[in-house]
Order: sequence, then structure tokens, then C-alpha cells
Amino acid sequence: MPTQLLHGKTALVTGGARRIGRGIAMAFAQAGADVAITYRTSKQDADETVREIESMGCGGLAVECDVRSEASAKNAVSATVSRFGRLDVVVNNAAVFETVPLESISLAQWDAMFETNTRGPFLVAREALVHLRAAGGRIVNIGSLGGVHAWSGHGHYCASKAALHMLTQAMAKSFAPEVSVNCVAPGWIEMGEDAGAQSARFASRTPMDRNGTAEEVAAAVLFFATGPAFVTGQILTVDGGLGLA
Repeated sequence: MPTQLLHGKTALVTGGARRIGRGIAMAFAQAGADVAITYRTSKQDADETVREIESMGCGGLAVECDVRSEASAKNAVSATVSRFGRLDVVVNNAAVFETVPLESISLAQWDAMFETNTRGPFLVAREALVHLRAAGGRIVNIGSLGGVHAWSGHGHYCASKAALHMLTQAMAKSFAPEVSVNCVAPGWIEMGEDAGAQSARFASRTPMDRNGTAEEVAAAVLFFATGPAFVTGQILTVDGGLGLA
């Protein structure tokens, strides 16, 4: 893929300090974009990610943000536009994951899952919309294979991601024709610290005979960020065929 497809443009990646979010942020910088990332508790990781973005010759910005908060989401968008003068792509990556038997999920656990995984993307997208419309921009939500296939022990997570998938399609209808909105839904993504029996079990069930990488998720996000704007309202699973099992 050409490395400067996003030269002169600005991307905001929520939860971009670590893991998949960091991979997405680095891919945007490699494509020439200035990149703002948000973090909630991982300031050291966020600062390191920004240093790496800047080492590529792109502008970088780390903004402390709790996507559950309307004021915090507003501040993250405002800080990004204030620093870079525009906003072209929003990647709603910030999310939480938890393993709990469905019958044992407390009301607080249920609400916390939806506050971050579903309300957060809504708030950030809503605050960014005026800037994205002006730029003819893109929104890419990070869903999950769990939003397509039910996972035992992750009922509230699966429900929150399924809601995000539907929200993606509602946004695509509502924000057209100026803004295209799509969703990347990863399967099991290997992140180093996840190595173990569970990781091996997922790999053995995946037709591609391995787990995915953050770079592969980032490549799918870049497709939606740089491909035809006519592609909108789509849910793209990046799972090595795991969902076919």
C-alpha cells in the first residue's frame, strides 16, 4: 500500500496508546497522517506512541479522555482540531472486555460495558461529526467477532459490540452523504501477553491456523479510511475464518 495516502490529513484514534489501538495509530502515521490518540490510564504508553509517530515525521498528540463522558469526548475532539486544524478520520477503538458467566453479570458490570463500548463511540462520533462533514471524512468503529457470534462467558461484551455494529449502520445512514461509517470486527488477536492455552485454543479453531495481529486489524481500518467513500455501513470481520467454524 502506498505510504502517503493520508498525507495532510488528521486521524483521532481512541484508546490508541496500547495494543490494537497503537497498531492503528502507527499505521495511520505510516500512511502520512497526523495522529491524535486518547488514553485513560496509560499515559506512559501514550507518550511513547506519540514519540514514535513524531519520529516518522508526522504530528502526534496524546489526550487524556474517558469516552464515557460527554465533556471528555468533546475535549478530545476539540484538542485534536485545535492542534492540527482539521479532523478527517475517527477510529472508535477504546473498549473494555470481561469474562463473566451471563447469570452472574451485575447491573454495574452490564452498564460499564455499554458505557465504554457503545456509548463511547456514539459520543465521540457525535462530537466529531461537524468536522468530519467539513472534511468529507470517515468513521471506523472497532467491533468484534463477538458482536456477530455469541461467546459463552462474555454476554455483556457480545451484546455491547452487537449494538456497536448496529450503531455503525445507523451512523452510515444518518451521516451520509458527507461521511462514510464502517466497522472492523476482529477475532482473536495475538498481543504477546495473551499467549497461553486460550490463545492456542483459538488458533487451533481458526482456518488460517493462527491468530491475527494488530497490524492486520490496522490494515483493514486503513482500507475503510482510504478506500472508496461509497463503501459505507459495512461490518468487516478480521478473524482468519474463525467465525466460519
